[in-house]
Amino acid sequence: MSKPRNPITSTEPFDHDSIHHGHLVLPWSRDDSAWGTLRIPITVMRHGEGPCALVTGGKHGDEYEGPLAIVDFARSANLDDVAGTIILVPYMNYPAFLAGKRTSPLDGGNMNRTFPGRPNGTITEKIADYFQNTLLPMADAVLDFHSGGKTLEFLPLAASHVLEDKEHSKRCAVARDAFGAPWSLNMVEIDSTGMYDDAAEAAGKTFVTTELGGAGTTTPETIAIAKRGLNNFLKHVGVLAGELDSAEPRVLSQPGDHCFCFAPESGMLEPGAALGDTLTANSVVARIWSTGRMGVAPLDLRAKMDGILIARHVPGLVQAGDCVAVFAVED
Repeated sequence: MSKPRNPITSTEPFDHDSIHHGHLVLPWSRDDSAWGTLRIPITVMRHGEGPCALVTGGKHGDEYEGPLAIVDFARSANLDDVAGTIILVPYMNYPAFLAGKRTSPLDGGNMNRTFPGRPNGTITEKIADYFQNTLLPMADAVLDFHSGGKTLEFLPLAASHVLEDKEHSKRCAVARDAFGAPWSLNMVEIDSTGMYDDAAEAAGKTFVTTELGGAGTTTPETIAIAKRGLNNFLKHVGVLAGELDSAEPRVLSQPGDHCFCFAPESGMLEPGAALGDTLTANSVVARIWSTGRMGVAPLDLRAKMDGILIARHVPGLVQAGDCVAVFAVED
C-alpha cells in the first residue's frame, strides 16, 4: 500500500533564482468554505549554487520576535548578497499565530510536539509532515525562533542541544554562538518527544533555536537581537554575504532536571528573584499564596541548585504543575 501524499503545495519554486513571496497551500474544508484552503506565507530566496538555510518562527503562535525578524528580512534582503537558498516561514503554525495562542485553535495541535507528523492527519500534523519530508531534506542549516510566549519570560538566548555525535554537537554550538545573543545555552529538554528540534538534528542538520524574551510581547532589545542574529546565522552558514555583527556570548549549561522548578499547588505567584539573578540552592525563587483562604502562610518554592535564573513564569496566577523557574550555570 502506497504512503499517503501530503496535500500541501507551494505556490513558489525552490529551484529558480529570484526572490519569491508566496504561500504553502493546504486544502481545508470547513463550515464557511467547503473547498477552502489554509495559506501559510513563505519566501524563497535563491541565487545560484550554495547551501540552503531554513528559517522558521511562529511554531507557537504567541511568540513574536522570530516572525518580526523574518518578515523584515524577507522585505529588505538583497538577492545579490545571497549565495544559495534561504527558505523563510515566519508563521509555521499559522492558525495558532492568527489566534495568538500557543497551540492551534483548529485541532489543539502543538506544532513542536507533533513531529514527524502525518500526511493524512490533522491540520497541524499535515504541516509537520510537510516540513519533515519536504523542507527539512532541502536544508543544510535550520534556525528556529522561539520566545517564552504568554506564560514564560527568558533571558535573551540562543540555544543548541548536547548531541551524542560530538562533531555535530560542536557544529550546532558554533552556529549558536555566531547568532550573537547575549547568552548561549547548552539546552536540556524536559521531554523532547515530537519536537522539530529532534527531527532536524536526527537528519544531521546544523540546528539553532532561541528563547528571546516572552510574556506574549516583544521589546526593542529582543527584536534587535532577533534581527541581528538572523543575519549573523545566515552569514555564518555561508548563504549570506557580509561580516558577522556579534559579540562573544556568555555560555550557560543545564546540568540536569533539577534546573527546573515546578509549582506543587495553584495560587497567586509572588516572584522572589529577577531574571539574571544568581541564586544559591534552597533560596526562595517564588512564593505561592492561597487564593481561597486568608491568614495562611505562602508556600515557598526553593531553588534546587546554585545558578542563574534564566526563565520565569509570567502570569500572576499559577496552576499546580506549572513551570515557575528555570536555572542554568555559567560555563
